[in-house]
Amino acid sequence: MEVEFLGGGEEVGRLGIFVKSNGIPMLFDYGLTPGEPPEYPKQSPPVDSVFLSHAHLDHSGMIPWLAIRYNAPVFSTIVTQEVSKLLFKDTLKIAGASGYPFPYSEIDVDGAVENFSTVEPSQTVERNGIEVKFHSSGHIPGSLMFELKNEESLFACDINTIDTRLLKGAKPVKCRTLFLEGTYSGQEHPERKQLEKEFMNKIDEVIDRGGKVIIPAFAVGRSQEMAMILMDSGYDVWLDGMGSKVAEILLEYPEYIRSAKDLKKAIDGLRVVYSNRGRALAIKGDVIITTSGMMNGGPVLGYVDKLCDNKKSAIILTGYQVEGTNGRRLLETGEIKMYGITKKVNCDIEFFDFSAHAGHSQLVEFARKCSPENVVIFHSDNPAPLAEEIKDFANVYIPKNGEKFEI
Repeated sequence: MEVEFLGGGEEVGRLGIFVKSNGIPMLFDYGLTPGEPPEYPKQSPPVDSVFLSHAHLDHSGMIPWLAIRYNAPVFSTIVTQEVSKLLFKDTLKIAGASGYPFPYSEIDVDGAVENFSTVEPSQTVERNGIEVKFHSSGHIPGSLMFELKNEESLFACDINTIDTRLLKGAKPVKCRTLFLEGTYSGQEHPERKQLEKEFMNKIDEVIDRGGKVIIPAFAVGRSQEMAMILMDSGYDVWLDGMGSKVAEILLEYPEYIRSAKDLKKAIDGLRVVYSNRGRALAIKGDVIITTSGMMNGGPVLGYVDKLCDNKKSAIILTGYQVEGTNGRRLLETGEIKMYGITKKVNCDIEFFDFSAHAGHSQLVEFARKCSPENVVIFHSDNPAPLAEEIKDFANVYIPKNGEKFEI
C-alpha cells in the first residue's frame, strides 16, 4: 500500500490521505483549515473513490473541488451528506465576506452533492476489487472509520471512545495497520460528568452576578450537546446559527444518535434565533449557544461585540481551537479580530474541554485493542507523546505532508 498525506501530517486540520492499494487510487477525507487565510491540502491526484469520515470542514471542506474534477463517488453516511451541504454553502458565504479567493464555487458544491454515495456503519462496499467496511467513530453523528479489508488497515480519522449524551463511543477493530488521529496526543480529558457539573456551576455563577453567557459551539454535535446539558437548567437559552438546522437533520435520522427523545426535548426547550429581531431578544436572555465554534465568523461575533466590555458576562469555549483561529487568539491573548480590527475582550473567558476526540490514554487503549503491527499517527501537532507509548507494541510512523511511503 502506497500512502501520501496531502494534509494533516504533523498538524491538526486540512486532512487528506491519498492511498494506492493494488494500483487503485483512493482518498480518505479532503479538508481545509478555517483561518485568515484558510489553509488547503496539497492538490490530490486523480482518484477512483473518496471516503469521507464526517462533515467537519477540516475533513470535508475540499470535497467540492475534488468531486467536480475527478467525478469520483464520495462514500459517507446520509447524515454526513446532509450536514456537508450546509457547511459547504456556509463556507462559501464566509469566504465571500472575508475577501479571500476560494478554490470552488456553488456549481462545484452542486456537483459534489451529486457524487455522494450513501453507506451505513457495519456495511461493506466493494470498488474495483477493494473492499471497505464502515464503522462508527463516535466523533459526531454520522462519523465513520474505514476498514480497508485487503490491506488489513483501519483509518480512524477522528474518533471518540467514550459515550456522550449524543453518541456511543467507537469500538476497536482488529487490524494490521492502524491510521490513528492524534489530536490530543499528550493531553487527557476530564471525566465527563464532573466536567458537566463544573460547566453548569460556572454558568450559575455568571447568571447569578447578572451576566450573560455566550457559548461558541460547532454546529455539528457540540451545539446539540450543549442544548442537552442545559435542557433542565431553567435558564432562558437561545440557539443561533446552523446548529438548529443540524438538529433537524439529526432528528430525521434518529438511528445516528443515542436518544432522539432527549435531543428533541432539548431543542424544544430553548428558543431559536431566526432574525436580527431574534438576536436582539437573545441578548436579553441568559445563555446563547451560537456558531461558529472557533469564532472565525457567524453570529457569535455580533454577540461578542455587544458583550465584550461587560465584565459580569462570560464567553465559554467548549472545543478545540485551531492555531490561527479567533478562538485560539482569544484564549491566548484575550483579544479577538472583528470586522477588520483587533479588539480587547474584557468579559470573563473560560474553556471547558468538551472534546469529541479521544484523549491520550483513550487513544493508547484504542490502539492496543486494535492489535496492530503498525500505527500511523496523524492529525496532531504533538505526536511524540502518543508515539512514545504506542512504540511498545507497534511500529510507529509519523508522516509529514507530501511524504510518500509504503506500508
